[in-house]
Amino acid sequence: MLHVTETLAIADWELSESFMRASGPGGQNVNKVSTAVELRFEADRSPHLPAPVKTRLKRLAGRRWTAEGAIVIQVEDTRSQARNREIARERLVQLIRAALVAPKRRIATKPTLGSQRRRLAAKAERGEVKFLRGKPGEDE
Repeated sequence: MLHVTETLAIADWELSESFMRASGPGGQNVNKVSTAVELRFEADRSPHLPAPVKTRLKRLAGRRWTAEGAIVIQVEDTRSQARNREIARERLVQLIRAALVAPKRRIATKPTLGSQRRRLAAKAERGEVKFLRGKPGEDE
């Protein structure tokens, strides 16, 4: 089980990991040992995530969201396979936590009378500056 919050946990069947050779640090070892990890989370089929969270998660995941509805996270940051697994799981948890937060609805407000007057005064001043750039004697 992967615990996201105290109330939300992801079952092991929803996660799959595969390992491959990394292109990152490791020297000669990089050609022999599969240290890079690809973590795949079947987000679309997950019974633990509500529909609005899945929609936000899809938007946040971007290119990591596949056509089948899975999130694929690849990590090859360190020379250690175990550490790369931890990093991939941490990134998935951060992504899901970000999707759990519902955005606040924007409340439309009117500009204040003072801000409207300041805006119009600034526009008039700017127009005057531009008008004064003209050739002398050119009056409209």
